[in-house]
Amino acid sequence: MKGVFWFLFVSVVIASSIPLSHCSKKPVGIARKEDIPYIKCQVCEILAKQLYQQVQSKKAEISPKKISEYQIIEIAENVCNLKKVEADWILRIDIVEKEDRLELVEHDSEGQCNSECKTIERACQDVMGYSDTDVAEYLYKSKHDIDSLFNYLCKDLSKSCNTKPPPVPKDRTPGEPFVAKSSKEAEMEKLLKSMEGMPGAPGMKMYSRDDLMNMKNFGGENEDDDEDEEDDEGDAGFPSKLGKVLRSKENEKGDWKQKIRKGIVDTSTTLKKHATKVSNRIQRWWKGKKTTSSKSSKSSKSEL
Repeated sequence: MKGVFWFLFVSVVIASSIPLSHCSKKPVGIARKEDIPYIKCQVCEILAKQLYQQVQSKKAEISPKKISEYQIIEIAENVCNLKKVEADWILRIDIVEKEDRLELVEHDSEGQCNSECKTIERACQDVMGYSDTDVAEYLYKSKHDIDSLFNYLCKDLSKSCNTKPPPVPKDRTPGEPFVAKSSKEAEMEKLLKSMEGMPGAPGMKMYSRDDLMNMKNFGGENEDDDEDEEDDEGDAGFPSKLGKVLRSKENEKGDWKQKIRKGIVDTSTTLKKHATKVSNRIQRWWKGKKTTSSKSSKSSKSEL
């Protein structure tokens, strides 16, 4: 039940707040591993800055309590993983060609994640390697600043900045241009990332309105059963209720948050009704089975 609830909640939010053009499947970017040597030191420098700032933010967030080593380890483990909010900084970085070198330029907004985004993620993972616990321990035990963390991570541990990067080949194919996301799209992706791993919310992804309207069965039930339940309950039927909510959103205006809250309450009530109906059917079946068994037993005794 929780899984269905979360699916409905996220699907309605996404269908209501993001244009259909944003919900279509986008090409998946592939990291350009050959670019990593040219940007590795710059990535390490930004990574050290991010680690320091995120730990400081976490300290301020939980004040006056002391930040635990586990919380710092969690930051260090997630900071190079684009599926986690700690790695959102990667989405603001653009790889720019400048003469015979590549330069990382940070933007104010997040961009679409293509090959450059994946390349920076891979370079970050190469820098961190298996040193995430060592970095976390250093951040937890030492009184440090960004410069000392840079020296520890980029020179002592990973050695990413110990040598000058080689010149970029002249025949290198330029990367794609930086394309900023809309504020709604960036906000929705953050919501999905924050919900990942929550009970009842596995594998969240985006669906368009058309996708949702074509989903007839949520629990794998037969269409005949759905029709019977819709006849019994009218507008309270779960699939038809969802369809009503989604269709009405095409023309309605107003506060979408209030509409979602109302939809959640209505859906929760409907699910409870379905659970009660199923429970009643099972009880009737069990009573009928006991009655049949009792009659069969009496018949056997009379024959003896």
